[in-house]
Amino acid sequence: MNGTMAASSHRIMLGPLVAAIDQGTSSTRFLVFNSKTAELLSHHQVEIKQSFPKEGWVEEDPKEILQSVYECMERTCEKLTQLNIDISNIKAIGVTNQRETTLVWDKETGEPLYNAIVWLDLRTQSTVERLINKTPGRNKNHLKHKTGLPISTYFSAVKLRWLMDNVDEVHQAVVSHRAMFGTVDSWLIWCLTGGKSGGVHCTDVTNASRTMLFNIHTMDWDPELCKYEKIYGLMVSIRTLGKSDLIFKIFFNIVLVFVMQCERLIQYVYVFYLKNKQCLGDQSAALVGQMCFQDGQAKNTYGTGCFLLRNTGVKPVMSEHGLLTTVAYKLGRDKPACYALEGSVAIAGAVVRWLQDNLGIIGSSEELEKLAASVGTSYGCYFVPAFSGLYAPYWEPSARGIICGLTQFTNKSHLAFAALEAVCFQTREILDAMNQDSGIPLTQLQVDGGMTSNKLLMQLQADILCIPVVKPSMPETTALGAAMAAGAAEGVSVWSLNPEDLSEVTSEKFEPQINPEESEFRYARWKKAVEKSMNWETMDSVFGIIAMLINEAAANQSLKSVL
Repeated sequence: MNGTMAASSHRIMLGPLVAAIDQGTSSTRFLVFNSKTAELLSHHQVEIKQSFPKEGWVEEDPKEILQSVYECMERTCEKLTQLNIDISNIKAIGVTNQRETTLVWDKETGEPLYNAIVWLDLRTQSTVERLINKTPGRNKNHLKHKTGLPISTYFSAVKLRWLMDNVDEVHQAVVSHRAMFGTVDSWLIWCLTGGKSGGVHCTDVTNASRTMLFNIHTMDWDPELCKYEKIYGLMVSIRTLGKSDLIFKIFFNIVLVFVMQCERLIQYVYVFYLKNKQCLGDQSAALVGQMCFQDGQAKNTYGTGCFLLRNTGVKPVMSEHGLLTTVAYKLGRDKPACYALEGSVAIAGAVVRWLQDNLGIIGSSEELEKLAASVGTSYGCYFVPAFSGLYAPYWEPSARGIICGLTQFTNKSHLAFAALEAVCFQTREILDAMNQDSGIPLTQLQVDGGMTSNKLLMQLQADILCIPVVKPSMPETTALGAAMAAGAAEGVSVWSLNPEDLSEVTSEKFEPQINPEESEFRYARWKKAVEKSMNWETMDSVFGIIAMLINEAAANQSLKSVL
């Protein structure tokens, strides 16, 4: 015990610390920052497995997600202790998460009732087509005046509808009022704050605005939207379970328990009573982390997908060019909501994983950069990675991936280059739409996310956009944004968001190196490839495949009876 006290006396005091749980599509992180300097002190990361039970289906295990959070928190605290940093000085924790990914669990047992259906999952295409067919003029933007969103497989409501219709455990739990629905943030917060023993069931407005059930003008759940999706009963039951207006809003007085071991393997429990713990969807958190607080400021995040957000201030701007209108952030109960235009691309970093896991032509993301750099061109090969259809600006679920322009000369290096170009071309499409909607073209693009470590990609992006690309030296802007919001919350106030108090960010700038004519030529060829990817998978073709399988099964059965 004396040794423990001596170790405690030598701990480094750095001023208030703020942590962030960053639960993404492909990994979970826990990071701790110095609130005065924004310096990242320590972090830990755990990869998340994805399963693909059927074509177009993408799932993750809710228990694995939760366990990854526990592991990241524990390992990070161990690392801080090894650095003699006192973790009891963590004053707040922010939560940021993959948005739209949908879970349902049993409030009495605390058990998930099905795997998490990931945001880029396509199983709800028939549900989406049915909903669109019910609208006047078969208009996929029928709900956009309330939600800011088109009717799409992307958003949580249709995933929830599928779970209620196709998973008996979910249906029975809804009927018996045991079901809890939420995005990943809701699941984590509920579990971390007690679970079945009184866990807090909530979300924030940035995640709520991605469900297709939330009115971005009234900043509340919309009964008409819930009725349209035929899930009003579940939403009412969720509200009843919460017994307060804190349901799906920022919540207060949360207790989190961290368990860690010191050098002598004595287990300690640290309990933090946190006020105004902040939660932000990952792209909103990145917008905050990039300090895009002014109308007109924008950032692009390169993760599993690619997400370009432009702050539009306190008034929502409805896009006329295929972008989403979303809640950017609301940093306090009495603060106004700020909105953003968003261009969402389903497949960015996921194409690297596909090249690695499905085709086996690379062993790592670093290898992709080397392979592409070895040729410096796609040699006329164009790759449209529409694995989950096309998101912004098309919102076309029937599109499928296509590689075209192949010759006998084409090799895996050209394909690697085409894959990187595809990410850049998709960003060009959403940037063009954003410039048209705003009327004020961006003069440079702020970027972040895991793929920005690829310098070839960043240079390609500058070349294809014909504007500079600016990358911060500290890449963890999503977690930083969640930490900033938590540290600035009322009752915590250890992190100032005043412009004059924000730490100066060092960055690397990539200037365009090709002439605009070449950029436009390559972009025009890309657009031609996109056209060829359209209308590939329709419900007629799906029914045709089903009929073929039924006939094949019947034939096999007949053969068995003959034998």
